[in-house]
This record gives sequence, C-alpha cells and structure tokens, in this order.
Amino acid sequence: MICVFLRAAASAAIGLCALGAQAQAYPNKPITLIVPFAAGASADGIARVVGRELSQALGQPVVVDNKPGAGGALGLMAMAKQPPDGYTMALGATGAIAINPHLPDAPPLKPRQDLMPLAKLADIPLVFVTSSTSGYGNLQAFIGAARKTQGGLSYGTAGQYTAQHLSGELLAGMANAPMVAVPYRGSGPAVTDLLGGMVPAAMVDLTSAYPHIKAGKLVALGVTSASRSRAAPDIPTIAEEGVKGYSAPAWMGLFLPARTSAEIRAKLSGTLQAIMANPAVQAQIQGLAAEPAYLDGPQFGAFIDKESRKWASVVAALPQPAK
Repeated sequence: MICVFLRAAASAAIGLCALGAQAQAYPNKPITLIVPFAAGASADGIARVVGRELSQALGQPVVVDNKPGAGGALGLMAMAKQPPDGYTMALGATGAIAINPHLPDAPPLKPRQDLMPLAKLADIPLVFVTSSTSGYGNLQAFIGAARKTQGGLSYGTAGQYTAQHLSGELLAGMANAPMVAVPYRGSGPAVTDLLGGMVPAAMVDLTSAYPHIKAGKLVALGVTSASRSRAAPDIPTIAEEGVKGYSAPAWMGLFLPARTSAEIRAKLSGTLQAIMANPAVQAQIQGLAAEPAYLDGPQFGAFIDKESRKWASVVAALPQPAK
C-alpha cells in the first residue's frame, strides 16, 4: 500500500511539474489574433502593428486572421469558442462590445460572459465623409440636402449597429436630417464604394478615409469626437460644424476567451503595456490616424461597463422596426 501511495504521489508531483513547466513555457506555438473586420481599416492596421510587436516580445509568430461579419461580432464569437489557453485572442470594438448586447436582434455574443478584457489599445476617431465630386462642401450642405431629399440621403457604415452606424444615427437624430444607413463589412469597403460613387457619404474610421482626404478625393465633413483628433487636427468636429453637443467616439482593444488563466492574462497584459508605452509603436498607431489609449484588463473592463450604459441609451432612442 505504501509503495502504491508513493507511486501515486510521485505521479501527481510529475503531473504538477509538467503543468508548471507548460505554464512557464507559454507561449510555445503560434498565436492567432482574430480581427473581426475586413483588411484596410484601423482595426487591421493596429492589429498588425501590435501583433508584430507581440511576436518579437514573446518569441512566437502572431498570425492575424480577418473574420469580418455581424458588425464585428463574428470574429469575437469564433475566438470565444477556442480553448482558453492564450493561443487565440481577438480585437473587439465599440459596436460588438458595448452596442450589440442592447439590441433586440443581437448576435449570440455575451461579452461579459464570453470574453475576458485584456487591454484597451486605442481610441478610433470616426469621420463623416463625402466624395469631392458630391457637391457637399461641408456638413450643413449635406444636412440641408438630406432634409430636401425624399427618404433622406444614404451613407455607408462599417456594418449594422457598429459604432459607425450608431454615430450616424445619432447625427441624423440630432441634426433632424433623414439618413439611411448602408452596412458594409468594414470601413474599407464602405470607403471603396464611396470613392466609386455608390453612396453619397460614409461614417467610417479616420484610418480608412484620411489618405483619400489628403489626396483630395474625399471631403471630411466632421469627426465624431468631442475634440479634434490629434491625428488630423485640421478636420473640425461635428459639433463645431453646427450640431451642438454631438459626441460619439469609438475605441478598440484585445480580448481572450472568458476562462483564460490569470497567469496567461498577466503575462500578455504586461507585454502589451510595455509595447504600448514604446514611442515608436505609438507613432505607428498615430500614423494610422488612431490614438494610443492603453488600459489594462481590469481598467478596460470598467471602461466597457461605462460605455455599455452610454450606448444603451442611444439604442433605446432608435426607431423601433414595425411588427
């Protein structure tokens, strides 16, 4: 009996040592970073900057996997189903995290139950833009035309119920200007159709639109933040353009599956904090027309709770579909 007990104890000790070694060895294989939007917008650009830095710091490849759909929720749902071992993480933005849960037809994603906040990375300036050939030289010209157009004017968004969509809905309501949202699978495709004349305007992230604004192909009618973006201080805010009190900033951060261990979360969080404090990384993010805004996991969770309450009130004010 004593021998059996000793063998069992030794086996258990070996098992614990193996688990400890496995935890210490993390990561020992490639990590997948899911981006729930199409390539070419702020989410994709920021993910690739941070993914490259994570790869260098952790000594393992970080593979960016674009999974657009469901207003940014599809990729998060895919990530939430993966083992909570730290080898799959995902970028999440305002729409899927703080807006969708309040919708009657929300995707089957419950951020509080399904996701673990890892780090807030950046604030994403949104901009309302039109084509340089549209004839709308400023926001008031667009608002005036929308009021005179039967059914209102359409505008492209990064997807239904994304921050881009609801920022447009908020603008339409506050400006008393009828506007019809046209959802795309990310800001990049919306900008492509705007340039092609398929829609007269778009509410998109500044990253997607700014190169075309600087090239003179698009006209910026206003950014959605309460103050001008540091990335593009020449663009006025929507409030400055006459819609007093308007403010609808957006943001994005990284998430893990809900049951990821505290040890893995702490290692990734510490690594990300060092990455985001690097002036060279901050400059790269600012070069994407985004603004670095790091928060650790607990701080990010508290921030999300506040944002969720704010957007819940905006969703509640949306026109209800006819039954």
